[in-house]
Amino acid sequence: MKCEMLNGILTFVLGALVVAGVILALQTINRSRELNVLQIKAVEINQNYLRLQSLANETAAYNQKYPNPALTRILQGH
Repeated sequence: MKCEMLNGILTFVLGALVVAGVILALQTINRSRELNVLQIKAVEINQNYLRLQSLANETAAYNQKYPNPALTRILQGH
C-alpha cells in the first residue's frame, strides 16, 4: 500500500515537472522570437538615427557654406 502511494506521488510530481518543462520551453521560444523582432527593429532605428545624424551634419555644413538665418536658428534649437 505504501509503495503504491509513493508511486502515485512520484508519478504526479513527474507529470507536474513535465508540464512545467513544456510551459517553460514554449515561453523560451516565444521570447526568442520576440527578441529577434526587437533586434531587427533596433537595427532599423539605429540606421534611421545614423541617416538623420548624417543629414543634420550635411545641413550644418551647407549652412556654413551658404548661411541662412532661419536655418541657423533651426540648427541651434537642436
